[in-house]
Amino acid sequence: MTERSSPAALALLREAGTARAVLATLFCVVLGGCSAVPPRNPLPQELAAAAAIPGIPDARYWADEPAKAYRQWLELPEEVLEERYSGIIGRPHDYLLISGGGSDGAYGAGLLVGWTEAGNRPEFQVVTGISTGAIIAPFAFLGPAYDSTLRELYTSFRSDDLVRRRGLAELLRGDSAFSTEPMARLLERYIGEKEIAAIAAEGRRGRSLLVGTTNLDAARPVIWDLTRVAMSGSPRAKRLIHDIIRASTAIPGAFPPVLFKVESAGQRYDEMHVDGGVTSQLFLGVTGLDWRRIAEKLRVEGTPQLYLIRNSPLAPKWVAVDRRLGPIVSRTISSLIRTQGIGDLAQIYITAEGAGMGFNLAWVPADFTLEPQELFDPEYMGILFERGFNAGRDGTAWRREGP
Repeated sequence: MTERSSPAALALLREAGTARAVLATLFCVVLGGCSAVPPRNPLPQELAAAAAIPGIPDARYWADEPAKAYRQWLELPEEVLEERYSGIIGRPHDYLLISGGGSDGAYGAGLLVGWTEAGNRPEFQVVTGISTGAIIAPFAFLGPAYDSTLRELYTSFRSDDLVRRRGLAELLRGDSAFSTEPMARLLERYIGEKEIAAIAAEGRRGRSLLVGTTNLDAARPVIWDLTRVAMSGSPRAKRLIHDIIRASTAIPGAFPPVLFKVESAGQRYDEMHVDGGVTSQLFLGVTGLDWRRIAEKLRVEGTPQLYLIRNSPLAPKWVAVDRRLGPIVSRTISSLIRTQGIGDLAQIYITAEGAGMGFNLAWVPADFTLEPQELFDPEYMGILFERGFNAGRDGTAWRREGP
């Protein structure tokens, strides 16, 4: 990807949200229908409730319905909780939610590193991430020891290090404009056996690392529990975690979807997963969790604090839109993405208010007007990283009211 990308394309690819699904349609129309991709063996709808990842049955669950495992967990006796969950019982609770935003994830990464510098960054009991937030989340979960990794990831690499533009022949028979094979190699480099073992160790203390994707067949949000995957001991755990992160960042039409092999009724099928931002840009947990009861059960000290990092601005930018198809579609999609993100924030704010949680929101400042020169522009990301670093270090990043 050596040539400069158009501002409209960059704006689309840097955002995260339901409007990304429109990209898939546009690509298919332009390319004459995405009909030459390899055949699938999709999971039938009637078998979806029983489908599981072979060898790791509790790897994921629907985000839009109460999880049975949580209801069972609430019934555990106190002595069992004491034994199993030393990292979350009888202590303050802090939850970190990280949104999508493409290369603007440099802001959230910088904020976390600056927060470490300030000396008051907490250990998070729950960390969730979607899209670029899914890349940041494992290192935020593992703590300040991985700050140098966050800095390197979000200031040192350019587009060619993360994605490969596909040629015309590949486009005509493929499922996306770019290949994410370079990203897969980076994940192999930065999330290895050492990191998987560390995630598993924290999972055994009761902490949770969660990543969101969208099951495109079901058109529903899915939460993957990376701590449970790491704790499974499966030889496939590392590859599965890499695939989950790639799926969470898979902008439809731009980046390839990820097919997960599942088993149901003794047969093997596949599920197609794409960017978690298609169905939500931030998430705290599954629908219907009683956070007050959870806090009481775990004897949480003080008020649980919720920290949300939105890797994009809140306010819209004024743009004089050309009366042409490309600019009109681009502006429409970016508007849909922004308003959906604000809706997600509002919903989480209402949940926090009802549960008696502290609400802390950070976002890319409106006065940051620099534009990237390519999809992943290291100069742009380095400047944005430093902006986030300063806000995290100085304590000026957080707003404590709702959006």
